[in-house]
Amino acid sequence: MTDPVAYGIAILGALVAAFAAWHTVTQRPFGNPLFYAVSVLEIVLIGLLVGGSIALGQTSRDVDGVVFISYLVTMVVIPPAAVLWGIAEKSRWGTGVVVVAMLSVAVLSIRLLGIWKGTYA
Repeated sequence: MTDPVAYGIAILGALVAAFAAWHTVTQRPFGNPLFYAVSVLEIVLIGLLVGGSIALGQTSRDVDGVVFISYLVTMVVIPPAAVLWGIAEKSRWGTGVVVVAMLSVAVLSIRLLGIWKGTYA
């Protein structure tokens, strides 16, 4: 886990959150463009899950593996859950849920970096 990866994912999550916020403010329903944006983030997160798991297995750092993997898995699970909720909720708050979820992914990415570096217990 490197700084550019963590901050890149955080920025991507924030950008998708901003796009979802635009949908919320303009009262647009959850549609294909937002789905594609969340899908791009999900693909990146799956790559992070695989890469992070491999890095954890090869590192000599004192990283709590259970916490690290649980953060990785949580980050991968959040976007599909948000999409399902966003599609099911026909009001503007369906996309509001996506905003909160994508901001959560951004924060978890930074937190994951801290766990990797050992700056968070």
